[in-house]
Amino acid sequence: MSIETHKKITEAPSNYDNLELMATSEIISGINQEDKKVAVAVEKVLPKITNLVDRIAERFKEGGRLFYIGAGTSGRLGILDASEIPPTFGIHDRVIGLIAGGDGAIRKAVEFAEDNTLQGWKDLEKHAITTTDVVVGIAASGTTPYVLGAIEDAKRHGLLTACITNNPGSPLAEAAEIPIEVEVGPEFVTGSTRMKSGTSQKLVLNMISTALMIKIGRIKGNKMVDMQLSNNKLLDRGTRYLVEALDIPYGEAEKALKKYGSVRAAIAYFKQGNTNE
Repeated sequence: MSIETHKKITEAPSNYDNLELMATSEIISGINQEDKKVAVAVEKVLPKITNLVDRIAERFKEGGRLFYIGAGTSGRLGILDASEIPPTFGIHDRVIGLIAGGDGAIRKAVEFAEDNTLQGWKDLEKHAITTTDVVVGIAASGTTPYVLGAIEDAKRHGLLTACITNNPGSPLAEAAEIPIEVEVGPEFVTGSTRMKSGTSQKLVLNMISTALMIKIGRIKGNKMVDMQLSNNKLLDRGTRYLVEALDIPYGEAEKALKKYGSVRAAIAYFKQGNTNE
């Protein structure tokens, strides 16, 4: 399919005009009205997200990894989601975010980096990618060459591929095995996909990673039992988890948490009846 033939909802004119003449309250209200449409649009693709999570979980059990790849806002959102996995779930180097232009593009746009069709796969190859890995391309337009090329090459090499896009029938959606097409409609500011499109991408990414971590056993009950204890807030949270789970005093729970290094390890120790040490 030609890049010019699919429906470009992300470039459609805003439902609002003369924005510069609006009062601040009108601007804020308009943005809020548009944002309300995002969760409804995501709801329509829940079956696709469910399928993707189950397929990723199968590969994770075989040692596979999850790669997010994108450019601009989409790339940054993938990196954001991936970067939260180690502190939240205690898993390192299994969910990886890549962005066109490399790490420097996280903070500052790298001109024309997204236009290189070959670079996406090259960036994936740096991670010794295998057929147990999964690649999720993120691009609101569904046409970003860096992302599209990576997905096409990944699929050609036998990897499971998926995408998150906001234009139906895009080249990226056609290339990916599991296309997640979230139709949020025109942006409040025409073409500004950092708004509703970006919000929808973050919602979907949160669903994918959180559901995946639950499926592979990184949550107990509803608690983050493998979170890194990297600051006082998290140490307090973990201590309160232990107080609740084991019905022990706060001080005893805190001591156990510091000794064993995680909520999971402390619970396991106490459950074994080793309470005298």
